Amino acid sequence: MTILQAIILGIVQGLTEFLPISSSGHLLIVPWLFNWHFLLENPELNKTFDVALHLGTFFSLIAYFWRDIGRLLSAWVHTITHRNLDSPEGKLAWLIIVSTVPAAIVGVAFEDVIVTRLGQPWMIAVLMIVFGLVMWLVDRSAKLDRDIDALTWGDSLIIGVAQALALAPGVSRSGITMVTGLLLRLNREAAARYSFLMSIPVVGGAAAYKGLQVAQGGLPAGTAAPFAAGIASAALSGFAAIWFLLAYLKHHNFDLFVIYRIAIGVGMLILMITGVRAATGI
Repeated sequence: MTILQAIILGIVQGLTEFLPISSSGHLLIVPWLFNWHFLLENPELNKTFDVALHLGTFFSLIAYFWRDIGRLLSAWVHTITHRNLDSPEGKLAWLIIVSTVPAAIVGVAFEDVIVTRLGQPWMIAVLMIVFGLVMWLVDRSAKLDRDIDALTWGDSLIIGVAQALALAPGVSRSGITMVTGLLLRLNREAAARYSFLMSIPVVGGAAAYKGLQVAQGGLPAGTAAPFAAGIASAALSGFAAIWFLLAYLKHHNFDLFVIYRIAIGVGMLILMITGVRAATGI
């Protein structure tokens, strides 16, 4: 892996982790498109680099939401010590925890199935298109008249279950949680903010869980510089993606991302049909 390849994959991870276009899908699409076989041929390197990229996006979340994190943690501790939910921040902290549980269970239980069976290019292409159409339909029909403070325990569980479905590459974790938020009548900005706050324990937990799996092996020889470049580019592009989306959704709908998803999916299918790229594998 070269430093340039690491930077490209880091930028892809940072942008697509938070924009509703599927980070796991794009991290498979880019090597598939450019014939980068090194990650497929070195599965241990793939796992270790995936941890590094998740660490980068976790840093971007901490950098952007550090004030929110401080308030939520303080309020959460207060709910435990005083045994009540008398503050909106305390309740929101518990709602985020509830939303995190389903994805954590599914991710640990079905990790191998997700990687080996759901990460095929043809399936990613189909899911990019299908979920793009779902996003367009929900964005057009939802009422969008609630804010985060109006979320209930049932709402948080529904969003959490939906998040678990996004483990299939091509769906998008941020996309499905935002769309589910819209279905629950959250306005676009509120749906995006809740999705990002949910992603703090999810992304941090994924980095920690995968990190423990590869910790004993250490970094492969000669990869320190590419890994550092990947982490930095993922952190910077992730921060930019969060800032952009929260500002963009104040005045715009999801059409830009719908068009992008459908274009990528159709383009992939054309490459497969014409034989330029394989429908399975990278």
